[in-house]
Amino acid sequence: MKRLDQRTPDFTDEHIAKIAAMFPHCVTEVEDANGKLKKAIDFDLLKQELADNIVDGPKERYRLDWPGKREALLAANTPITKTLCPSKEESVDFDTTKNLYIEGDNLEALKLLQESYLGQVKMIYIDPPYNTGKDFVYKDNFTRSREAELIESGQMDEEGDGWWPTWRATGAFTPTG
Repeated sequence: MKRLDQRTPDFTDEHIAKIAAMFPHCVTEVEDANGKLKKAIDFDLLKQELADNIVDGPKERYRLDWPGKREALLAANTPITKTLCPSKEESVDFDTTKNLYIEGDNLEALKLLQESYLGQVKMIYIDPPYNTGKDFVYKDNFTRSREAELIESGQMDEEGDGWWPTWRATGAFTPTG
């Protein structure tokens, strides 16, 4: 019986190997937390090598940033020690279907699929279970009063004065402010 590797790949090592193939002089060795040597990239040398093509500092570029993005990238690249376990009892036509239903943490499931089903997946539908139960992590109710919207957009001040037109009960148009 073939023993399964219970750890997802560490893509950082793969990325370092690819950089080393192109820029061998930019690879060095450093000690990890246990005092063991590991390969690392001398980023200053790599920046020198690519100096004319580096976007650094506040230069404009297309990007999407949000608080926690750096931590999310680190989490995405951290190997996990989990495995996919089929549930034949809960599946429909398990032995003949070409579809899989996976329930679990989105990131962990995607990491596991990345190796096991590389080149075989046509579509992934992720239905995030946000705000289930009592732990409301993500705001999902953006309802507010007309007055609050006008104050936030700067069309009205806290005293109710503004420059926009209002409708009276008769439907007549009367400018205010």
